[in-house]
Amino acid sequence: MEMPTDMDRRQFLAASGVGLAATMAGCTGSPLSSDGDDPGAESDGNESTDSGEITVSAGGQVDAEPDRAVVDIGVEATGESAEAVTDELATGADELRETFDELGVPEENVEEGRYRVHPTRAREAEGFEGSHSFEVTLSDVDRVGEVIDAAIAAGADNVGRVNFSLQEETRAALRKDAIDAALANADDEAAHIADNRGVDLAGTTNVTTGDVQVHPVREAYTGADAAEDAAAPPTEIEADPVSVNADVTVTYSFDG
Repeated sequence: MEMPTDMDRRQFLAASGVGLAATMAGCTGSPLSSDGDDPGAESDGNESTDSGEITVSAGGQVDAEPDRAVVDIGVEATGESAEAVTDELATGADELRETFDELGVPEENVEEGRYRVHPTRAREAEGFEGSHSFEVTLSDVDRVGEVIDAAIAAGADNVGRVNFSLQEETRAALRKDAIDAALANADDEAAHIADNRGVDLAGTTNVTTGDVQVHPVREAYTGADAAEDAAAPPTEIEADPVSVNADVTVTYSFDG
C-alpha cells in the first residue's frame, strides 16, 4: 500500500475545508428562512397606537332685540317743469330736516338718500316728477312710530321699509356669543362621532371661523292714511328679534 505524501495531505485538507465552509453557510441561512418573522418589524408593531382626526363643521345662532332702526322717509313732487319740481322738493326736504331737528335726531343720523327729477313716465301726462328721501337712523327703536308720524305731518309723501338691526358694540358682543354657540355644537357633534366610532377625543388641532352674519329685520310701513288722521292712534311698528349666525370648522385628534 502506497502511503500519501505531504502534498496529497494538503490537497485533501483543502478539499475538506471547502466542503465544510459550504455546509456551514447553508445551515446559517436555514433558521431565518424557516422562522419568517422580522424581529424589527415585530418591535415597531408593539409600539404603535391607533390615532387620527375628526373634522366637524357646525353653526351657532343667537337672537337679540334690535337696538338700531333706519327709516326711509322722503317727499315727492310733480310739476310742469323740472325747476318747479326741484323747488317743491327743496321746500319739502327743508321741512323734514327741521322736523328731525325738533325731534332731537342728531344731524349725523340723517343721511341723504335718493334724489331724482325726471320727465313723467305716464304717457297721457306731460311734465316732470321727482323724489327726495332721507335715511334716518334711530338708536331708540321705540321712537320709530313717533318719527314717522311727525314726518308725515310735516309733509312726507313716502315712507319706505324700516330696517331693524344692531349697533356696533352689540354686534361685537353677540358675535362672540354666536361663535361660542357654534363651537359648543361642534364639540357635541364630535363627541357623538367619537362615541359612535369607539374612540376617545384627545384635543383640538385646528379651528377655522367663517364670517359672522347679522340678519336685519325689515318691516313695511303701511299706515300713512291713518297717520294723516289726527284722531288715529300713534303708529307702532314691532320688529322680530335680529339673528346673528356664525360658522366654525374644528378638527379634533383621537386615540383608539
